[in-house]
Formats: sequence, structure tokens, C-alpha cells
Amino acid sequence: MGKIWELDFYSRPILDDNNKKLWEILICESPTAIDTDLNSLFRYSQFCSNNEVNSVTLKKVIATAIEKSGETPSKIRFFRRQMNNMIIKGCEDAGIAVFSSRHTYALNQWLEERNENFYPQQQGYDEKARQLNTVQYPQSNAINLPDAVKGDKKDKWALVNLCAKDFAEMKEWDIGFGEAFPLSMINIEPDTIIPGLIIFSQRALPLAGWMSGLELGYLRLDKGNFPKISLETGVSDSWILANLTDKATLAEGENFERVKKQANGVHFLAVQSSPESESFAGFWLLLDN
Repeated sequence: MGKIWELDFYSRPILDDNNKKLWEILICESPTAIDTDLNSLFRYSQFCSNNEVNSVTLKKVIATAIEKSGETPSKIRFFRRQMNNMIIKGCEDAGIAVFSSRHTYALNQWLEERNENFYPQQQGYDEKARQLNTVQYPQSNAINLPDAVKGDKKDKWALVNLCAKDFAEMKEWDIGFGEAFPLSMINIEPDTIIPGLIIFSQRALPLAGWMSGLELGYLRLDKGNFPKISLETGVSDSWILANLTDKATLAEGENFERVKKQANGVHFLAVQSSPESESFAGFWLLLDN
């Protein structure tokens, strides 16, 4: 699988000579667990006027980015729901698979950096026009996993913790499906506790394979009338992974959220055939940011 890019195309808090907001296309490479030098990862930005906001402009900028990076990405992720149709068309016209996703961790960080340190230094910056460049995703009702990947009543789950330094050996783990990023991207100290959810299933491989086809965002605790741990995917989908049916399991879920917050949102999801297994059918490092 080739490299994955993350993309945003939206207006910025900078006004042009006609008192109109400038728009900007940002493209950055998704880091992987083996990337040790984050500064070497590809980034590209280009401003455009409001009358250039269309899929043709995006296709041209993607072509320029490919030329500058020296390679074509295997797919592009984007989070901006308001720009859904235009971004999809621009990417597809450029011949690249595109997916709406909450797994735009590097892009979200870059936007925060530019909001704080770059845009305010630009001519035409307008504090009143400043807006949060990440989005508040809709919280949809979580649904059950598809029957095709469900196990049976023997399936179990567990909320567990690992130490951040344990992930240094992740490249040596036996993992069927998965994705991860370097913890240095989140400024995680080696002794930080990283929480996670492990699912033990007799259908571990089909379940992990199905999950690998989704755009995994993060795990969250839902403390509604029927408390649960859900998996947020795409930009609006939600799947029930663990029902918290009593005070003890609810307390586990609440502790999971506390530890996740202390770890700057870093957590993980794993799928194994049994607690005795030494391999993972699936393992994903996730970020709730």
C-alpha cells in the first residue's frame, strides 16, 4: 500500500485586496509508526481566490503536489463535510481514491499550528474571520456490527492499558490488519499509559478485515440510557463494540476515557482470536482530538 495523504480545501481568516476571504488547499502525508523524522514527511499548501474554488483547481493542485513529492498517494482522506462533493470530484478526476474520514490526525495538527502561528502573521489577517478549521462531527446513534463479522456469545472484550514505550516494538508484532502513527507526533512521554479495547472473537480475522475497510476515527464512551463503547468511523458512522451493562463495566469505561484524556487522546483498538493468542488479527492506534 502506498502513502496516504490528508487534504483540506477551505477558506482562511485572511482577506484579499477585494476584502474577500482567501481559500487554501492543504495536503500532508499521513505518518506511519515507522516514521521517525516527522519533518521529512511531505506537506504542500497553496492559496487561491474565492473564484477559483472548484474541482478543477483542486485537480491541478493535486497534480502539482504529486510532481513535488515525486509519488502518487494510494488514497486521500478529508474531513471537511461542507466540501464533500467538490473534494471527491477533484480527487477522482486526478485519479486518486478519496475517503471522508476522521482519521486526519496530522492534518488537524497542522491546521492548529497554522491557526496559531501562521495565519495571524499574514497580511490581511482578520481576527473576526478566524474560525476553527477542524469540525464538530455529528454524533450519530451507534448501531450493531454487521452479522457477517459478528462472533457468538463466547466473544469477549477487555479494556486494557499499555505503556507508551511498549509501542517502540510494534513493528515486530504479528499484526494482520492495522495502522499506527509515531507517538512522537503527539508528544507522548515513554511512561505515558495508553488505554485500549481488545475484542476476542472466533471471527477475529473477518472482523479485522472488515474494520480495515473503514476509516477508523476513534473510540468513545457513550453514557446514555444504554452505556457503551462505540467506534466512530468515516465522518458520521458509529458502531457498538462493547455494551457496559453494569456499574463495574461502566466504571471501566469511565476510567478508559480518563486515561485517554491523560494520554492526549491516544488509544488503541485490537482484535485477537483469544486472550492466549500472541498475534493480532487487527491493531489500530487511534487519536481522539
